[in-house]
Amino acid sequence: MNEPLPDDNGAYRAVRLREMAVNERPQERLEKLGPAPLSDTELLAMLLRSGSRDLDVMSLSSRIINEAGSVSELIRWSEEDFMRLKGIGKVKALQLIAVMEIARRILVQKNDFQPRFNSPELAYRYFRPIVAGLEVEKFWVLCLNRKNMLMKKVEVTSGTASSSLVHPREVFREAIRTGALSIIGVHNHPSGDPSPSSADIQVTRQLREAGKTVSIDLLDHIIVGSETSDPNKQGYYSFKEAGFL
Repeated sequence: MNEPLPDDNGAYRAVRLREMAVNERPQERLEKLGPAPLSDTELLAMLLRSGSRDLDVMSLSSRIINEAGSVSELIRWSEEDFMRLKGIGKVKALQLIAVMEIARRILVQKNDFQPRFNSPELAYRYFRPIVAGLEVEKFWVLCLNRKNMLMKKVEVTSGTASSSLVHPREVFREAIRTGALSIIGVHNHPSGDPSPSSADIQVTRQLREAGKTVSIDLLDHIIVGSETSDPNKQGYYSFKEAGFL
């Protein structure tokens, strides 16, 4: 399959659609083979439909994915991110935003079940589609029963782009109402780097002590980021794994 690839200097070497054999073009391959065999570049090209005068749709698709880092990272892109690239105007950018939002909602609704939170990684997988694209910090409390099964997920606060404050009474009020025996606190870092701040550490300490007072265990406090921005490539930080809880 001929796709645009970077040359030795990192510049894109475009393979024009008109230079490709008809049976190698994305639409013809989709009609013949279905969506599964198509590359990420080809599928995105089907959404874009056209490129610019200087860059055909396959080259534009490849450049978008390269700048995002992967096709999954596009779910975090804004209208402005798409419009930075020549060949994508406002209408096309909004169409792509709509597609990414549909993908995000599908992932969130797929998670609409009662999981058992036995590890920080499970919580990370559960929240990854929920936090995708968020530009502000939010704090959730997971209210759990004695088997660590989810009873209720509650968004407690929604902060600014730089901070998200939560008070123990807001967290444990929901846990008490639900009749939870334990909780997990979860919040996101819009930067993608889940490394804890001094404020995160302080909040965790407050929640730990408040839990002892009301006899509801704080099992963990998890910060959700992204694997590409995490220095440890995990995508999350667990206070329990770090030995803080």
